[in-house]
Amino acid sequence: MAGERVRWGVLATGGIAAAFTADLIDLPDAEVVAVASRTEESAKAFAERFGISRAYGDWEALATDEDVDVVYVATPHSAHRAAAGLCLDAGRNVLCEKAFTLNAREAEELVGLAKERGSFLMEAMWMYCNPLIRRLKALVDEGAIGEVRTVQADFGLSGPFPPTHRLRDPAQGGGALLDLGVYPVSFAHLLLGEPSEVLARAVLSDESVDLQTGMLLSWESGALASLHCSLVGGTSTSASVTGSEGRIDIPSGFFHADRFILHRDGRDPQEFTASATDGTRAGLKHEAIEVMRCLRAGETESPLVPLDGTLAVMRTLDAVRNRVGVTYPGEVTD
Repeated sequence: MAGERVRWGVLATGGIAAAFTADLIDLPDAEVVAVASRTEESAKAFAERFGISRAYGDWEALATDEDVDVVYVATPHSAHRAAAGLCLDAGRNVLCEKAFTLNAREAEELVGLAKERGSFLMEAMWMYCNPLIRRLKALVDEGAIGEVRTVQADFGLSGPFPPTHRLRDPAQGGGALLDLGVYPVSFAHLLLGEPSEVLARAVLSDESVDLQTGMLLSWESGALASLHCSLVGGTSTSASVTGSEGRIDIPSGFFHADRFILHRDGRDPQEFTASATDGTRAGLKHEAIEVMRCLRAGETESPLVPLDGTLAVMRTLDAVRNRVGVTYPGEVTD
């Protein structure tokens, strides 16, 4: 596939699918050749909007389209296991939105299926592909702030969201944690790996999904992470990592960071900013670029978003839900 255009299929037609497709169209080495939805009407409207030649009213038609190199799964996370599994089973490569699945068991099933088929699979954790976040990670790994002691991150929306909204629908995996909390949790995992202990408290809705959740993660090293997500209050979406010799602050929008500030003991603060071409505030292109790089290199997973890391995040999200008492209809986790 080296040097060739990568042909994408898009499964689902919601807001995130539209945002990702718009970014794909701007990439000269990507081509969106097909879209699928549960209804032909929705698929055709999406195809007309973005100039896509094929519109399918069912998922299987897209999964079995031999002209599609990779499928972007953008359904609600309650359908990720079924949608991504269908595509993997048909031999397609897959980029699947986050939260990757409802739970770790479903995630393990998808990873196992991808390995069985020899197909590429990646969670669409675009934060990990952001050049500025990659720079922050490199600085921490290089010891710029010494040994990591604490991580703080929050992501909250002011709402209010009515009970009929997908974010409050248990059947769609609703709640703050899987939709928003996955970002703070993934940020902590990026810097410290999987925690040894997970504590959490939440405020639940009448539908028994979490309206806001506070988490305290701990590691054997003594490091701690204080994380928060909310559907009832707009937060600063800031993040900070503190080490034994300094601190890095992302003042806002940490999951699509366009700047961060490095504070080191005895030195002036140093600001790092995104380049004019990064487009981090509005762009999902970096994860698409990484997927296409992997496909051309014959890699079945990305070193930026490794499958083991995705599974670890899902285990932590499971542990949080277990602590706060959130389960979803028909969910099997054992």
